[in-house]
Amino acid sequence: MRQSNLDQNGLVIWLEGLSGAGKSTIATGLEEKLNANGFFTFVMDGDLIRSNINKDLTFTEADRSENIRRVLEISKMLVQKKIVVICSFITPLQRQRNRNRIELGEKYFEVFVDCPVAICESRDVKGLYQKARNNEIGNFTGINADFESPTSPDLVLNSATQSPGQCIDRLYDFIFPRVV
Repeated sequence: MRQSNLDQNGLVIWLEGLSGAGKSTIATGLEEKLNANGFFTFVMDGDLIRSNINKDLTFTEADRSENIRRVLEISKMLVQKKIVVICSFITPLQRQRNRNRIELGEKYFEVFVDCPVAICESRDVKGLYQKARNNEIGNFTGINADFESPTSPDLVLNSATQSPGQCIDRLYDFIFPRVV
């Protein structure tokens, strides 16, 4: 296998939490900060992956698990090339997170973006929570599909009490020693 010339450690930073918690905002901000400091990154966001690579999947529990499995496999390949992969996915089940940790080991950094449903719902520009409450969307995490609180994340960011900038800075400070 050809080695990467990057002078950094490959790592998967997996942001999980409810829709509207701020995962994508934090992922994008972290990518910008890492890039500004000379690190090579790749962001995988749930909406983007679902509208392209995984557009064949629905929101059943089986398809959600397959969605996470595929992202995990892509992440493993990128980490081998010393790329810092920032994943932004709801990842509602603990067994999905456990699989990520087993497959990636020390290259996996789990971040729970904690935010109450009511606040996530107030931030919902797409109207998804209202559609779920009106039964127009089934299997919507936090309304009619479960989200299991993570049992052992490496970091918890409370996006209800911290600004996106504060969350990004805190995350950067935690992962920087793992990347250099």
